[in-house]
Amino acid sequence: MTTPTPPAPQPAAQTQPQPNADTQRPPSLYPFQWPYLPQRSLSVDVPGYGPSCTFCGSVPATAATIRGHQGMVFIMRRLRVKGRFCRSCGLAAHRKMTGDSLWQGWWGAPSMLINPIIMLLNLVQWRKIVRLGEPVAGAPRMPADPGRPLFRRPVAFGLLIPVAIVGALWLYFHDDPEFAAVGDCASVSGDALFPDVSIVDCGSVQAQYEIVGRFEGTADTSLCGAYPSSVAAFSEEHRSTRYVLCLARNGGVAQNSGV
Repeated sequence: MTTPTPPAPQPAAQTQPQPNADTQRPPSLYPFQWPYLPQRSLSVDVPGYGPSCTFCGSVPATAATIRGHQGMVFIMRRLRVKGRFCRSCGLAAHRKMTGDSLWQGWWGAPSMLINPIIMLLNLVQWRKIVRLGEPVAGAPRMPADPGRPLFRRPVAFGLLIPVAIVGALWLYFHDDPEFAAVGDCASVSGDALFPDVSIVDCGSVQAQYEIVGRFEGTADTSLCGAYPSSVAAFSEEHRSTRYVLCLARNGGVAQNSGV
């Protein structure tokens, strides 16, 4: 009787290594996406280099916190990315967060004060990051692409936003009599019931009156009797604001204005 020979064992199928999904992700999109929160990762100490980057694993790296700010008129939002950064990931985070703050961070009175502070804090972190050498090859993930410098991006025009806001406020309020002082000159138009008083340059032909006196917290125009040169008085009450301006002729050009 012949014993059947068992079949020879077949070699195990070779498993092809699968590419790491993180290394295939475009570096310009990873890891700084909304809402600027880093993914879970593990930073290890590499002999001779110290701690590695929290986001890609490259060395050298340094601890830093990059901040952002959004002003939304009545509310605001403060953002941050914190961890150990290699040079590439750190520059990518700084340029993204600061660039967004350049156009999102000015909208609101508190934000006009807070956003410059955020810029200065980020500048301190940027100085730490740019002192690092280029990331050493062989990290488990691809370092983020820093992209173009901030001043070569359209967001750099965001620096003009606070200038434009301040300029618009100045144009709106610079001729408002509420902010007039003694020695300023005024142009008066309209009628006695609704006079329109504007502050103008004393050398202009519109400078009909010179302000010789001002009283706060009252609407009593009779107080201008304390100034013999006063020929007219202007008072205004607006919510909690009350004041009186005492007006004298400016070089004899004052006309009948109804004040």
